Amino acid sequence: MIEVGALRALRAVAALGTLARAADELGFTASAVSQQLKRLERQVGVPVLAPAGRGVVLTPAGQAIVDSAPEVFQALERCAEAAKSVAEGAPRGVLRVVAFSTAIRGLLAPALARVATAFPELTIRVTEQDPDQALHSVDAGTADLALIHDADDLPVSLPPSLRQRRVHTDVGDVVMSRSHPLAQRDAPLAAIDLAGHAWVTSPPGTVCHQWFRRLFADLPDEPDVRHLVDDFATQLALVTSDDVIALIPRLARPPLGEDLVARPLTRRPTREVQAAWRRSADASPAIRAVLTELTPG
Repeated sequence: MIEVGALRALRAVAALGTLARAADELGFTASAVSQQLKRLERQVGVPVLAPAGRGVVLTPAGQAIVDSAPEVFQALERCAEAAKSVAEGAPRGVLRVVAFSTAIRGLLAPALARVATAFPELTIRVTEQDPDQALHSVDAGTADLALIHDADDLPVSLPPSLRQRRVHTDVGDVVMSRSHPLAQRDAPLAAIDLAGHAWVTSPPGTVCHQWFRRLFADLPDEPDVRHLVDDFATQLALVTSDDVIALIPRLARPPLGEDLVARPLTRRPTREVQAAWRRSADASPAIRAVLTELTPG
């Protein structure tokens, strides 16, 4: 009989390309993963991996096994969750959640206290991961629930084995010192209002930089970007000390204090935050409990 651990190891190698990276994700040594795959080859009677440069690739037999593995995992998880929900009723045990940093700060952290109060026998373990890695972790079974966001207004592309639900719409505001001329405006700000002012913004390749570039897309002049900083608390420090302004998502925004104010935009930049989990875990009491706390209304 093929071992479930060997199937999981082969799937991780297929996704990550090397034994070492697969071992890191699974929490084993590369030697242990190698032994699992050798046992798998003995069980099926053919090689499942072939060397390729510094990494490995799947043989046709290995690929056939990986293609069939999701059905095995889903069936096992459905059995486990069905038994757990009948036997336990209330959520308990450990739920592994992966999420991007601002979702941890703005969504998960407030929800954790409520979940702990309602379900004291449920432990939630949180790991920061970017959306692509978070989806892979849930699909591979090394995490149970992911919080992800769309990029550049494009919907998230899910593997067929996963299901998703919108849990939050994040909005970006312009933050400035209370003494800044724009701070006195009551109405939402338009791009033309912001032209000519100095900025600190997130580096290229981030969602917030996409927001920033789109804000000025229709204006003829390039914005005055003084600083490129990824950390939002550091952005706020520069806003305070250097009289620049910043475009910051509400989820990422720590308390502003008395010296700073946030002003909305006429064309609000937004991103949708989704929760994703394996379809085979639909019956999980723990996932349902966390989704209830995260989902608006």
